[in-house]
Amino acid sequence: MIVRTLDEIIGSENDVAAETGAWTSRRLLLKKDGMGFSFHDTTIFAGTETLIWYKHHLEAVYCVAGEGELEVLETGDIYKIKDGTMYALNGHERHHLRAFSDLRLICVFNPPLTSREVHDEEGVYPKAEV
Repeated sequence: MIVRTLDEIIGSENDVAAETGAWTSRRLLLKKDGMGFSFHDTTIFAGTETLIWYKHHLEAVYCVAGEGELEVLETGDIYKIKDGTMYALNGHERHHLRAFSDLRLICVFNPPLTSREVHDEEGVYPKAEV
């Protein structure tokens, strides 16, 4: 059994922040935990816009606080994000995530992240190692 608290993660090597200051990701489960997915408590900070494209990962997100929007670049579709909203990037959609207030998101990645991944200039995490 794995039991962790957010307090244990904050300030540890599994507390990862964007170089841009747009977000922080508290990584509660990673590949090394052997669950087949990773599990994150992520905050997207108010007033920021982040380009994201998980071309190597699938992600499901559940918003537990805040307001923002997600714009799918290929279609122009815009979705409001607020407490109680779930979205799943099952088609590797390139998108902008905009936070109107701090967005607190619970995120699951498959394949799981390994540790300190951050988005590259295209918004991509590196391809998972086999």
